[in-house]
Amino acid sequence: MDVEALKKEAGEAACAYVRSGMKVGLGTGSTVKYTILELGRRVREEGLDIVGVPTSIATKTLAVEVGIPLADLDDLPGLDVVIDGTDEFDPSFQLIKGGGAALLREKVVAQASKRMVVVADDRKRVDVLGAFPLPIEITPFSHNTTRRSIESVLECKVVMREDSGVLLQTDNGNLIADAHTGASITDPEATETALLALAGVVQVGLFNNMCDVVVLASSSGVKTLEKKV
Repeated sequence: MDVEALKKEAGEAACAYVRSGMKVGLGTGSTVKYTILELGRRVREEGLDIVGVPTSIATKTLAVEVGIPLADLDDLPGLDVVIDGTDEFDPSFQLIKGGGAALLREKVVAQASKRMVVVADDRKRVDVLGAFPLPIEITPFSHNTTRRSIESVLECKVVMREDSGVLLQTDNGNLIADAHTGASITDPEATETALLALAGVVQVGLFNNMCDVVVLASSSGVKTLEKKV
């Protein structure tokens, strides 16, 4: 199977964690897109009764297109589950996210959810986090000062993310600094704490102790990996 077919298979398989009556966080990315498409089909054709909370403007647009009823997180007492993608996950189910520049909203929604289900293909499974550059959302104010501070903390090169030659802006009006640490983040909790101590850092693309399940697609089929408690 090609990569896109694997993503589709994993995204659709994750829908098994959604039942009528649930409040569902809708993630952002190329794999969870297929989850949203399948949930929309079930809403239209099978009468699935859910309320979704999108993690980005792009996800909101897609969810509206496929007919998923939406609500603001502030208007709900919490979420039953969030289904989202990942850029990397390690054996402890710690994640790097933010390749789609939606990490702040994704983390707010994940923290409000009772359970986090991640959809991924087997390229995202790693022994040590960091081969995928770590996304860090920072304020526009004196962003190069913040970038240099991140470089000092992580002892690596940090590059401001651009889109068509200009600095990329997140849905929140912030910027993304990508830290090229290499596969060296052996203590993601300590790394997150150190970065959040920097005044210009809004949020870090390390999702620690949040993921409960990974729906993993590989050439041998879809496997469900559950975090050991």
